Amino acid sequence: MPKVTVLNQTGTNVEELDIENTVFGIEPNEEALYSVVKAQRAAMRQGTHKSKTRSEVRGGGRKPWRQKGTGRARQGSIRSPQWVGGGVVFGPSPRDYTLRVNRKVRRLALRSALSLKVRDNKFLVLDSIKLESVKTKNMVEVLNNLPIEGKTLIVLSEPVADIERAARNIPGVQVKTVSNTSVYDILVAKTIVTTQDAVKSYEEVLA
Repeated sequence: MPKVTVLNQTGTNVEELDIENTVFGIEPNEEALYSVVKAQRAAMRQGTHKSKTRSEVRGGGRKPWRQKGTGRARQGSIRSPQWVGGGVVFGPSPRDYTLRVNRKVRRLALRSALSLKVRDNKFLVLDSIKLESVKTKNMVEVLNNLPIEGKTLIVLSEPVADIERAARNIPGVQVKTVSNTSVYDILVAKTIVTTQDAVKSYEEVLA
C-alpha cells in the first residue's frame, strides 16, 4: 500500500498516510485517459457555429440577367455560392459534440490520473485548510509554504466558500471538490493539493 506524507499549512510533515493502492497506485491507462479527456474537451465546445446556405442569404430573388444573348455565363441568382455575398456550400452548422464514455472507463481514467500525480510526487496531502480570514494573501501564504510549482488544483471533500473566495484571484490556482473534479482538471494541473478528507472521499468512491 503506497504512502504519502501529510503536511500542515506551514509545510511541516505531520504523519504518513496509507492510501488505497487500487485508487492511487495503479499503472496509468493511457487509452482510458485519452478517451475521457477527448470526451471532456468535446463537451466544452458550444457547437453554435453556423454559416448560411444560398436559401438563407437575403436577396437574390431576381435573375441577374436573361438566360441567353448577353455573352455571359447563365446565372439564376446573385446569392449562388460562386458570387461574393452568396451562400456557403457545405459550411458549418450547429451540432452537439458530446461523446459517450462508459462509466468503467471514466473511473479507470480518474484512478489513472490520480496515480500519475502520486507517482510523479505532484500529489500533496494537507491535514486541513483553515484560513484566519477570507483574504487572498492568507491563501497565498499557505501555498507559499508548500512545495508546489506551476498550475495548482486544490481538491476539497466538500465546498468551502471561504477557501474558494480566497483563492479565486490567484493566477494558476483552481479550487474544486471531489465530486466535480474531472480527469482533464487533474492532468492539466502541475500540482494537486488535497486534504485527508478528500483522499478518503476518493477511496470511498473509486476503491
